[in-house]
Amino acid sequence: MVVKRAAFFDLDKTLIPGSSLFLLARGLYERDMFRVRDLLRYGWGHMMFRLRGEQARGVDMSRDSTLSFVTGRQQGELLEWGREIARERILPLVYEDIVRVIDGHKERGDLTFLVTAAPIELAEVIAAELGMDGAAATVSELDPEGFYTGRLVGSVMHGPEKAKAVALLAEQHGVDLAECAAYSDSVNDLPLLEAVGYAHAVNPEGELRRIALRRGWPIHELRTRRRALLIGIPAGLGGMGLLGSGIALGMYLERKRSERFRRLRWRWRR
Repeated sequence: MVVKRAAFFDLDKTLIPGSSLFLLARGLYERDMFRVRDLLRYGWGHMMFRLRGEQARGVDMSRDSTLSFVTGRQQGELLEWGREIARERILPLVYEDIVRVIDGHKERGDLTFLVTAAPIELAEVIAAELGMDGAAATVSELDPEGFYTGRLVGSVMHGPEKAKAVALLAEQHGVDLAECAAYSDSVNDLPLLEAVGYAHAVNPEGELRRIALRRGWPIHELRTRRRALLIGIPAGLGGMGLLGSGIALGMYLERKRSERFRRLRWRWRR
């Protein structure tokens, strides 16, 4: 009898350097989908989450600031932009080595899934482009007309929620988690890593590195060739980390400088 197996992959700092939502937000900002005021408000919620960690108040503030971005917008609109930005900005940054790991699992007949706190709309695009079998991610509620209500369906796909999600996927696909593998960079994904038989630390932060060394988990260091890309991109805690207020302000000032330069150049030509 052939044992059916699966491999589960985190997204941010595991498949790509930095934050997928930062890259998505920057693309939307450049397309005038968001105002700097919105970015600053979100940055405040993200900062509170990082300061308070997984305390209830910190999670609530980050969740609420995230949902405020999409409330009242139509899913189709964001899906269209999200698909374009993912192909333009996110997928080119996927580590080649981790693609080979995913392909290796597929060649052995394993199922492969992306498990991330990023929105399901973004996660499914990335998983499909990488030839994976699906994604488990954060789901926002839609009204009957397809507009975001500002509420979640369930919880943010973070921490223990990832372990619950892979247990459900394993049950749906007849997979034994003891034969499965999981890949992540963050100690926040410890419940996910402990849920499977073969845990892998990818680009691990300090605490996860110490745990991996103590438990004999393989450590994959992929960052060295792309360290410069991490500058200015917040690590965040899962997909809820979009960008801090400093990055939002920097993007705003960058745009203002460009506009001022264009005006001066036009005056000089006159």
